[in-house]
Amino acid sequence: MQTLLSLFTMYILATGCQSSGSTALSHDDSMAKRLILVDTTPVIPPPKPYTGLEYEKKETLSAASGTKSVIFNAKGTKLFAMNLEGMSVYEFDQASRKLTKEFKFTPTKGMGWDYNKSRPISSFQEKPVEACFSHNDEILWVSLHNADGIVPIWVNDFSKNTGAVDAEQKTKPVTVIYPGSAKKDSFRVPLIETGKTPKVIAVTGDSKHLLVSNWHSRNTSVLELNKDVYPFGKVISTVKVSAIPRGVVVDNENKKSYIAIMGGASLHVVDNNTWQTDTILNVWSSPRHVVMDTSGHIFVSYNSLGTIACLDAATGKSLFTAKTHSQPRTIMLSKNHKFLFVTCYSSDYVDVYKINDNNFEKVTSLPCGGHPVGVDIYEDDDKLEAWVCSYSNGKINIYTFKKKR
Repeated sequence: MQTLLSLFTMYILATGCQSSGSTALSHDDSMAKRLILVDTTPVIPPPKPYTGLEYEKKETLSAASGTKSVIFNAKGTKLFAMNLEGMSVYEFDQASRKLTKEFKFTPTKGMGWDYNKSRPISSFQEKPVEACFSHNDEILWVSLHNADGIVPIWVNDFSKNTGAVDAEQKTKPVTVIYPGSAKKDSFRVPLIETGKTPKVIAVTGDSKHLLVSNWHSRNTSVLELNKDVYPFGKVISTVKVSAIPRGVVVDNENKKSYIAIMGGASLHVVDNNTWQTDTILNVWSSPRHVVMDTSGHIFVSYNSLGTIACLDAATGKSLFTAKTHSQPRTIMLSKNHKFLFVTCYSSDYVDVYKINDNNFEKVTSLPCGGHPVGVDIYEDDDKLEAWVCSYSNGKINIYTFKKKR
């Protein structure tokens, strides 16, 4: 009876929250929202509407060797850079542009891969590739190129990184360095084995599941997450795919995930209830990165074709396309889903497009030396910043645009 009363009370509170037209929350309303919260992603108010972007300036920061990807926290206050060759993760403050922390891995010998000669080479295990956040930006999940797995890093509360001693659980030592200070922190993070050469990581909106594309294993691992139980995630399913996978995007509303088969010409559609392939969508050759808006459109970069496309998520049909500079890699949507940023690796450009109803309209192409590969976006009401990392020179270029209304 007590349980039924509690559930009934939660229902009444939730209903009251949803029907209220007031923007001011009482204590009870706030509590109800926390109780019924499903999506754990922080709710950030969208920027004011805008229709255009006007390029203003470029700033350049130094990261470390082989910077592979960048990601902002949900609030946009901090940017994290995965330095593959530097075997580290850098934390930058968005407002000051300063490097605030370096998460440095201790290198151990491993086998890597020479992508130009298509052969294994001697290397190190601890090489960060891609990352994503879960649990309100508390945990940063990082794929390690040659370690056959990923690691979770509690970026704010380091005390949570160390769990119960388990001889069977592999771990990786991390040292946190504070630039300009003698202070250091150290801890060990668990290595969760997924597959050979893990790449892109994508999380569901409720922070309950994580997907990892494993390049050389030709599969995608699905993890069940629990932030209260070390090592915070465990593999519960392995999705076999037809060829080398890379990009992954999650459709939370329709409970599907899309895996870009870069070694082929398809997208594997995964049912997020069964965590197995539901459908295979035939697309063009070498889809590398995929992102999605809220209207059923998937945007994809075709690396070898020098092309981007807007696809119908239900059918995979190409709705419209545009040529880019050579080797488009990471793509990123603006917060209003009206602009697409494309890093073009071998040509050293960042291409920017406005997304219209039936075409891509090029806004600008900006030089970006050192082979740009990763990009993420910061926005406020007046400006948009595209933070772009370059692989060969370890630089991060910040391109600032004024919003036009």
